[in-house]
Amino acid sequence: MKFSRDEALALVHEWTKNPNLVKHMLAVETVMRALCLYLYDKGVLSVSDIKGNTRTELAEVWGIAGLVHDADYEQFKDDPKKHPSVIFPKLEERGADPSIINAVRAHGWGNRAGLPEPATPMEWSLYCADELTGLVIACALVRPEKSLATVSVESVLKKWPQKAFAAGVHREQIGLCESKLGIPLPEFISIALTAMQGIHAELGL
Repeated sequence: MKFSRDEALALVHEWTKNPNLVKHMLAVETVMRALCLYLYDKGVLSVSDIKGNTRTELAEVWGIAGLVHDADYEQFKDDPKKHPSVIFPKLEERGADPSIINAVRAHGWGNRAGLPEPATPMEWSLYCADELTGLVIACALVRPEKSLATVSVESVLKKWPQKAFAAGVHREQIGLCESKLGIPLPEFISIALTAMQGIHAELGL
């Protein structure tokens, strides 16, 4: 049984009523797809990482991991330290690829006790991209147009050292893109920003 993107989106909507949280998961989904294709084209990944899949199907798997990573968040909004947890049996029950489950589990490293440190490129990509999407959206919201189209890599980097700006964003988590994925921070931001600009209508930006 294969866990499809349609099933993943249905699960997100079933468990998540906050439209901004849904948009966050859509943003992480598109960034994960872009990172997968980037790393594949750099020779970091191969289709053997997900047995029997093509480059496009590999990106689909990465995207689904991004889409569902916060699906159980609202169930623990009063106790976020329990997130993620109930998502795991649900994904197993629906036949999600083990790499999806492992990536969702590892993205909670440092938040919930007992969760493993990310280990694979897919897991590190989700861990780093999760926070970056929040920073990019914050940069869009302070623009007069409130549009991703007017955000640039330079404008994001300008806000990077301003700790009071988007104070909840863990910049050290994003910055691990350099040591764990071999992607310089400006390039990492560029990949994410371009991907998010591609779905600006869905994100309302």
